[in-house]
Amino acid sequence: MTRRRQLVDMRVAEHNRLEHAGARAARSIHSVLKLLDKQIASVDQHIDDHMDLHFKAQRGLLDSVKGVGPVTILTLTAALPELGKLGRRQIAKLVGVAPLADDSGARQGRRRTWGGRSQVRAVVYMAAIVAMRHNPVIRAFYERLVAAGKPKKVAIVACMRKLLTILNAILRDQSMWNAARHLRPTAGP
Repeated sequence: MTRRRQLVDMRVAEHNRLEHAGARAARSIHSVLKLLDKQIASVDQHIDDHMDLHFKAQRGLLDSVKGVGPVTILTLTAALPELGKLGRRQIAKLVGVAPLADDSGARQGRRRTWGGRSQVRAVVYMAAIVAMRHNPVIRAFYERLVAAGKPKKVAIVACMRKLLTILNAILRDQSMWNAARHLRPTAGP
């Protein structure tokens, strides 16, 4: 996973250099990009084989949730082995999406999210953004928060926490995703 991230970072850097490169340098950059693409494909194949060999059941459970893709599954499996073994509050704090108090003495500050595993948080953020578009449960949760007047960034972090909680419960219970379990019934006319 670490090597894949390094290769992707190198590809991004080379791609950024391409914008300001002359013709001669552009040819060199294109050949480096081709090499990096081949390396990433090779690492992806190795990761895929390893995941199938050691984490096939966990991968299948996580893959059943809309918004969760291969990179999210890999990152959660490798960098968050506690997923499915801790409670929802503990896992949210471990990732850094739990609102923590900023109190001192009599002063009560605003609750903020901080700390945690930034690499996992970045991947859960992207998964939540995709889920807000394609997962009816996360979309409804986000829309309800925004309609209640929550700032959009706060609503996104809440969606991240909800998605993480759902993934934690799926692995804890060893059950596939079922949107009907998480959708709130809507009030009638």
